[in-house]
Amino acid sequence: MTQAETGGTQTNQGRSFEDVGYLPRDELQALLDAPDASTVSGIRDRAMLHLAFAAGMRVSELVGLRLDQIDRQTMSSVHIMGKGRRERVLPRWKQTAAAVKAWLKVRPVTDAPELFLNARAQAMTRSGFEYILTKHAAVATRKAQSIAGKGVSPHVLRHTCAMHTLQATRDVRKVSLWPGHASLQSRRSTFAPIRQRSSKRSPPCRRRC
Repeated sequence: MTQAETGGTQTNQGRSFEDVGYLPRDELQALLDAPDASTVSGIRDRAMLHLAFAAGMRVSELVGLRLDQIDRQTMSSVHIMGKGRRERVLPRWKQTAAAVKAWLKVRPVTDAPELFLNARAQAMTRSGFEYILTKHAAVATRKAQSIAGKGVSPHVLRHTCAMHTLQATRDVRKVSLWPGHASLQSRRSTFAPIRQRSSKRSPPCRRRC
């Protein structure tokens, strides 16, 4: 989405839409496919990337997610305690549930309550996830060269979740509720111009994760 396509519209934070990055479907799929699913760390990384995107999670929410916050029997939902102690319970898409289930099968046995662990079987850290994301974004450029130079960050994954939700639903309220945004009004001011243009030019995005 370029500044020309949005008419140079500014977000509520004074940035143009071309400054607010997100990954279209081909780039997102390349990123989700980047981890090596034949290794324990790759299975973990794949689950983290799927969940970070599909639930629009902040890094603090992702690395702080505990085993007792997910439905381990049906794998159908995740309970998230967000900023300002705002709670949200989100369904998990089929591929996301499968990725998390695969990680639970190989997750080391430990007393740590957190879902995601590092190589020392301790809770994953914010910097650890940021390193993992950067590493797999570099691998993803082999399939989607357009990712190169985008600076894929945890915030970009959150924004990607919001954009895909908007494209699928055309409902800014859901964009606000899904990733746990604090202000519905701020999300309206940010995404309304894109909603108006996307409804004229493209069919809804079918979420697969």
